[in-house]
Amino acid sequence: MTATPSTPVLHMVCGKIGAGKSTLARRLAAAPATVLVSEDAWLAALYPGEIRELPDYARCAGRLKQAIEGHLAALLAAGVSVVLDFPANTVANRRWMRGIFEAAGAAHVLHLLELPDAVCKQRLRARNASGTHPFETSEAQFDLISSHFAAPSAAEGFTVRRHG
Repeated sequence: MTATPSTPVLHMVCGKIGAGKSTLARRLAAAPATVLVSEDAWLAALYPGEIRELPDYARCAGRLKQAIEGHLAALLAAGVSVVLDFPANTVANRRWMRGIFEAAGAAHVLHLLELPDAVCKQRLRARNASGTHPFETSEAQFDLISSHFAAPSAAEGFTVRRHG
């Protein structure tokens, strides 16, 4: 489904840690009739101090996705656009997101942030030093998490908007 002024849109963000996904998500959410749903904010509130390693994240994020999937589809079906600040960084995550906008009959845009690892790591170090993010990620964790990153392929059929 293509977006029209009255069609709700599910905005998804894809990019490595530090690429600017949350910054872009906040900007997109400033549009009228649009809400931001941030995985980091929900995980920090629901699982304080519990997410230390990748398996912790996978367990908690899986529970969160299961809990809010229907709510996100209901928002879209009600005519509200949603900026989903969850990483659309794997085929499986994007499949989950596709199920949401398809269930609601909504349009979608997959925002792909393409920055070099060196830039992402520099931003990650600055973010960690600022203490403003609910999670601190080491460069080793960046490398581990980035090893699971898969950019969207044309075969997946998403409307992709690239950001450099």
